[in-house]
Amino acid sequence: MQTKNISEFIEKNKLPKYRFKQIIKAVYVDNVTDFSEITTIPKDLREKLSRQINILSFSVIQVLASKDKKSFKALLALSDGKKIETVLISPLSGQWSACLSSQTGCALGCKFCATGALGSGRNLNSEEICDQILFWRQYFKKFEIAGNFSNVVFMGMGEPFLNYDEIKKSIRQLLDPELFNFSARHISVSTAGIPVGIKNFAKDFPQLNLAISLNSALDRKRSELMPINKRFNLGKIKNALDFYLQKTKRKIFLEYIMLENINDSKEDADKLAEFIRKFERQDLLHVNLIRHNQTIPEFTPSSQDRVRQFKNYLLRNKISVSIRKSLGDEIKAACGQLAGK
Repeated sequence: MQTKNISEFIEKNKLPKYRFKQIIKAVYVDNVTDFSEITTIPKDLREKLSRQINILSFSVIQVLASKDKKSFKALLALSDGKKIETVLISPLSGQWSACLSSQTGCALGCKFCATGALGSGRNLNSEEICDQILFWRQYFKKFEIAGNFSNVVFMGMGEPFLNYDEIKKSIRQLLDPELFNFSARHISVSTAGIPVGIKNFAKDFPQLNLAISLNSALDRKRSELMPINKRFNLGKIKNALDFYLQKTKRKIFLEYIMLENINDSKEDADKLAEFIRKFERQDLLHVNLIRHNQTIPEFTPSSQDRVRQFKNYLLRNKISVSIRKSLGDEIKAACGQLAGK
């Protein structure tokens, strides 16, 4: 929901200004699903709001839940009929994160990603992005999910930095204490490596978290997996990350999808360590190893043993690294599996 719609409604109907705050609080803090639930305003006003304004800018087609109730995936239909998926996961007991989509497809065409297989899609506007959070907050309340919903990750469908203006607007709203009131340290944005986006992000949001989908430290191999590397190779990405580190002094997370017999050899680990050692502040780089979640038939995940060997090799080379547990694979809600289906 756009707050300007409420503001214009208040002005058009010559209502007192305090009504704006009442309605905004009900939607963004109390997480009402319908204006009829707002008992602090008159009934006729509730009915008028319900007729003229939609709280969510999309309709909900389906919500899937994993058996352990640690992950949920929603399929949403936008006003133009295009579909996106958004995810709610609990990576730590009692802690919940929403994974947001920023586009209806993705033009980057990463070979291992289901969203990339869709091809180019349109950008979401800031309302469609933030409404994913509104939806999950409503869902959280309706089903009385236990725990703290405090984290947001832009790791869903699309490349956030190819939709930077709308991402920027949505982040401003997520940080706004009158609206979503998220902490900057609890918001993360993941990119395939768009240098201008990385630099703008460093200047605009120095307290947020940045993740880079790296997946190989060999230009030739990374270009095969991620065609965007032909335009923005590892050298250009390093230059952008150097700028980011100098500007923010914040940790960068290098996401590394482990693909069997493709990027999981000792040579691959050695090249990754070599890439990280080129940074002056290599202490601010952390590698997240992620076993590939099955999406495209020609790729299979590295074995757990191979992932452990890869991790141990990096540790021996004094590289900060961890194996990230994937959630949601059972309902095709894990990293790289979102496809708006």
